[in-house]
Amino acid sequence: MVFLLQQSKHLVHIRLSCAYMRALCDIIKLGVCLLITTLQILESCSAVVDGNNDDTVLHIGGIFPIGGKGGWQGGQACEPAASLALDDVNNRKDLLTGFTLKLHWNDSECEPGLGASVMYNLLYNKPQKLMLLAGCSTVCTTVAEAAKMWNLVVLCYGASSPALSDRNRFPTLFRTHPSATVHNPTRIKLMEKFGWSRVAILQQAEEVFISTVEDLEARCKESGIEIVTRQSFLSDPTDAVRNLWRQDARIIVGLFYVVAARRVLCEMYKQHLYGKSYVWFFIGWYEDNWFEVNLEKEEVGCTKEQMRIAAEGHLTTEALMWNQNNQKTVSGKTSEDFRLRLNEVLRQAGYDIDNMRYPEGYQEAPLAYDAVWAVALAFNKTMERLHKHGKSLKNFTYTDKETADDIYSAINSTQFLGVSGYVAFSSQGDRIALTQIEQMINGTYVKLGYYDTQSDNLTWLSKERWSGGKVPQDRTIVRQVLRTVSLPLFICMWTISCIGIMAAIALIVFNIWYRHRRVIQSSHPVCNTIMLLGVCTCLWSVFLLGLDGQFVSPHVYPVVCQARAWLLCIGFTLAYGAMFSKVWRVHRLTTKAKSEVKKVEPWKLYLMVTGFLLVDLVILLTWQLYDPLQRRIEVFPLEDPLSTEDDIKIRPELEHCESENNNVWLGVMYGYKGLVLVFGLFLAYETRSIKVKQINDSRYVGMSIYNVVVLCLITAPVTMVIASQQDASFAFVALAVIFCCFLSMALIFVPKVIEVIRHPRDKAESKYNHDVGMTKEDEERYQKLVAENEELQKLISAKEEKIRLIKIRLQERDALRGGLTDGRLPPGTTPQQDSTANTGLTANKDTLIVADFITGEGTSDSAFGGGVSVYTRSSRASQSDFEFSESYL
Repeated sequence: MVFLLQQSKHLVHIRLSCAYMRALCDIIKLGVCLLITTLQILESCSAVVDGNNDDTVLHIGGIFPIGGKGGWQGGQACEPAASLALDDVNNRKDLLTGFTLKLHWNDSECEPGLGASVMYNLLYNKPQKLMLLAGCSTVCTTVAEAAKMWNLVVLCYGASSPALSDRNRFPTLFRTHPSATVHNPTRIKLMEKFGWSRVAILQQAEEVFISTVEDLEARCKESGIEIVTRQSFLSDPTDAVRNLWRQDARIIVGLFYVVAARRVLCEMYKQHLYGKSYVWFFIGWYEDNWFEVNLEKEEVGCTKEQMRIAAEGHLTTEALMWNQNNQKTVSGKTSEDFRLRLNEVLRQAGYDIDNMRYPEGYQEAPLAYDAVWAVALAFNKTMERLHKHGKSLKNFTYTDKETADDIYSAINSTQFLGVSGYVAFSSQGDRIALTQIEQMINGTYVKLGYYDTQSDNLTWLSKERWSGGKVPQDRTIVRQVLRTVSLPLFICMWTISCIGIMAAIALIVFNIWYRHRRVIQSSHPVCNTIMLLGVCTCLWSVFLLGLDGQFVSPHVYPVVCQARAWLLCIGFTLAYGAMFSKVWRVHRLTTKAKSEVKKVEPWKLYLMVTGFLLVDLVILLTWQLYDPLQRRIEVFPLEDPLSTEDDIKIRPELEHCESENNNVWLGVMYGYKGLVLVFGLFLAYETRSIKVKQINDSRYVGMSIYNVVVLCLITAPVTMVIASQQDASFAFVALAVIFCCFLSMALIFVPKVIEVIRHPRDKAESKYNHDVGMTKEDEERYQKLVAENEELQKLISAKEEKIRLIKIRLQERDALRGGLTDGRLPPGTTPQQDSTANTGLTANKDTLIVADFITGEGTSDSAFGGGVSVYTRSSRASQSDFEFSESYL
């Protein structure tokens, strides 16, 4: 309960406090309202007193941007310049005779809403205003669009927005500040002078800059200049500047207020978008030290030194705002006199002019000065015209359209020499002026020249200085470099291939020259020659594999592609097909029954190779006719050159031989060749331990097939993976071809060559082959004797059967007689057992009745009853016509 009471008291105290606070706020509000009302009454009374005491004052309103945080705060220097102009105008006795000019102004902070409020206060508070002066494009847009409702002419001393040139929208607007579009012809002229045809644009999202960019884009299109990208930002330019780097922008036009310009410059430094490879166009109406001031205040994340580094070399274009001839102007003073007076006023205001710490708007100060003079001269003309009709400017009201038109006509025709140069207005109310071009060199702006838009005349002083000693390029120069096979690698592979070709040719000669030798004849010399021709063709294709863009032109390259495919396929078929046919015949011989084995017929081997060639021809012809190989370029990412002095990038390119359905054709070819390889591998494995007299090098052929299959199965997929690496791909394929060819030649022919060298005569080949020195006639005689031997064996078998039967009959006859003679049987032996034993002895004799055409020795066996004379041979001889030969060595 106590707790609740305490809480209730606490709530009561809070409510009382809130009530006191509300009452206090109401009292403060009432006091403020009374104060404002009092001030307004006093101001009105003062105005009435002034008007009653002095009817010779002409009042104009002024809107100056001074204390804002964003946009253009040029009123800091323009307001003192306008005050100097008022003093000079009022001191002229021949101008506005009988009248003085008075300026009523307030700060707009370059904010359109605040500017409109200032305008309404000027218009609705006495005294009557005859004209309005305004600065900052956004404020001028608001003021000029509304001022026509009060029949007021608006003269802008600091507004460059191209949108203000629209007479339908702003019918009473004039400006001493040239339109921002006056810079665009100058920028185009500079781009043409330095050969820049590719630019980028970075803009702040303000109407003045948007309309300027639209005009620049139209002019670039007319001049054939490409705008690679257009980036905009509101307050933070980080992403926009980063996008410029991504787009490889080199010539960049920047359009933004000075506060944003400092952030952009800092981001340029962070993104390294400065130096010898970049050119920036900035607006010229910034102060000379704009990149060094207010860095901490605006929280710019760069130091002064970093800002100086990033700002070095940039270009500015600005309307000529100071009279360059130092002539006496309409005020009777030169532009230099005006500068000295303005500097003194700014020193008194606290600006460090001696150290070049100028307030914002210092460059535009002559425009404000001349704007006041333009108003005075226009009023002077209007007064003369009104005086003829008995009227006066003091009688002007906001509904007096006739007087407003007289003021408009007067200012439209006003022309004079001011401190900013020659002042005149176009039909759109724009200032006609020259354009000045400057460059930041060693932290200081240096004048490079002037451009007269009206006469298209560029006055160039040739003082430009570029980092790196030459004009920057408008883009990264991309050099297309064709990747080619390394010349030393190509020469090395081609040399080895030539050696292999010469070795193959030498082996062909050797094969033909010694074709009558048993060691050559039994290995089928024609197949060997076919294999060597295939080896030569494959080695020759190595040369074509290395031919690329450094040797042949692009229109010849497809022919090289076709030649590669034909030579490699046909060479492979000849070399591998010859070996395959041998091992296939060996397999066939070993799987046939003894009675079916006959002489190996060479034409069957040649027919197999021919079949493989026909399949190749069908595939290659179809490929070439329907989808021929063409030159295709593979493009690689950009690379930095070895020399970084030039602003270039290397775009590597690589030539490939491909057709539209390249994978399909490769699949067909690889599938066909792969089946042949796998089947050859199977046959070689099956016959790995067999030695056949008819093909005496079958084991070495099988080893060669192993070598070819393994290398092909490795090379084909690997080359598809490393196809983008020209040296590795060429080296891998070339070495695979060379290794296959050399190893095959070595395995098949080295043993033959060694044997021929060791035993130059046929008799010396007895260790290599038992059938040494056999000629073609001997071979035919041998075959006849073998057939005769088979007949004799059948005859012997028949005779033995007869002898066995006779012995059985004799034994039976002796047994019946009951007595034993010299042919008595041993105890416990039956006649059948004795007959079987005799037959076994006969069948297992240590000699066989065979034909021996080598020794020619003959014997006769009278036991056969027929007196048959036969040739006998040792049991070491073969018992059929497919005898297993001895090893080569």
